[in-house]
Amino acid sequence: MHSILRILARTHASRSLLRSRPSSFLGPATLRRYATSTTPHSSAVDPGEQEALKCLEQGTLLLEAGDVNGAKDMYKRSVEIHRNASALYNLGVTFYHLKDFDQAIAAWKESIELQPSSPDAHTNLASAYIISPLPRPDLALHHLQHVHTLHPPIAAKLAPKDPEIAFNLAAVLEATGRLEEALEQYKRSEAYGVDRATAHIRNVSAKILSKRAQENSGDKKD
Repeated sequence: MHSILRILARTHASRSLLRSRPSSFLGPATLRRYATSTTPHSSAVDPGEQEALKCLEQGTLLLEAGDVNGAKDMYKRSVEIHRNASALYNLGVTFYHLKDFDQAIAAWKESIELQPSSPDAHTNLASAYIISPLPRPDLALHHLQHVHTLHPPIAAKLAPKDPEIAFNLAAVLEATGRLEEALEQYKRSEAYGVDRATAHIRNVSAKILSKRAQENSGDKKD
């Protein structure tokens, strides 16, 4: 099963810091966008939080330089100083890059405990459940659908306008046998520029036709 996965690291209270795409799906990981760790929500009077933010920013610089293990250590330090959703989120990203999917899942789940409304954390958690050595497509689907349920305004932007979300959702729907819904999401991702969706549209359409033919054959025998 192929998919486009959204792996984002971020700084405190920011939307996204970087995006990468794991080699297991679409080729070598690539870093995309960056943001600063200073936000209107940062506290200027809490030394512990400020130190944690400093570690978070240092981790981001290391991750940008390709030092994933160094970044992981800084994110762990940030969490030890001041447990926060962003450091846990980024820690999950480093574990994911290191293919330690159990630890990535644990970090993202803890991040969601602190910030349940984060669509990125739910999306990345779904990605980890998809490519884990023991895949859990049911849990992946739960978290992808959670974005749509919890964030109708965001969902309107992400799906179909974010082709990555639409493609991920389609891949999980296909894996769980929900072919009609998968076809709809593949078509949406194709409309917004995912060329690989075209092949999946053909494959799923063929599966649907085959399934219908089998059902019709069964009806005739009855």
